[in-house]
Amino acid sequence: MTAPFVIREYVRWADVDMAGIIRYDAYTRFMELGEAEMFRSVGISHLDFLTRFDFTIPRRAMHLDYESPPTLDEQLTVVVYIPKVGTTSLTIAFDFLGAGGRRRASGSLVLVCATAGHTRSQPWPPAFLELLAPYRMSADDARVAVTRGGP
Repeated sequence: MTAPFVIREYVRWADVDMAGIIRYDAYTRFMELGEAEMFRSVGISHLDFLTRFDFTIPRRAMHLDYESPPTLDEQLTVVVYIPKVGTTSLTIAFDFLGAGGRRRASGSLVLVCATAGHTRSQPWPPAFLELLAPYRMSADDARVAVTRGGP
């Protein structure tokens, strides 16, 4: 059974501008939190990339689409899923939902599987990809799952 990973986090003082509206760069904190907790939910800490799997995960690209600005103290639901896995890279997608499930933003990170201590890419270990199987789905499937189950 697949379903997106969901975590909730408040827009904090450090995330907003003087008008109390989220700054564009604050979404990187929400992405990092969602990514780390998704990996942790399947038993992978960031230290495990090196110690258990012998690779690192540099970022290749980051993308964000801003739809409506959240404000100070608003609780965001961060929906995390993996819509694309290649031989040496994968995409982690994020939907940021505000009150009533209103989409505030969506984005993605492209991670590369790189040889530890080097910059050469390498194929993902099959055991690593197996652990991520519960979160591999299309954006449409993730959004339907959140709608059905509620954020």
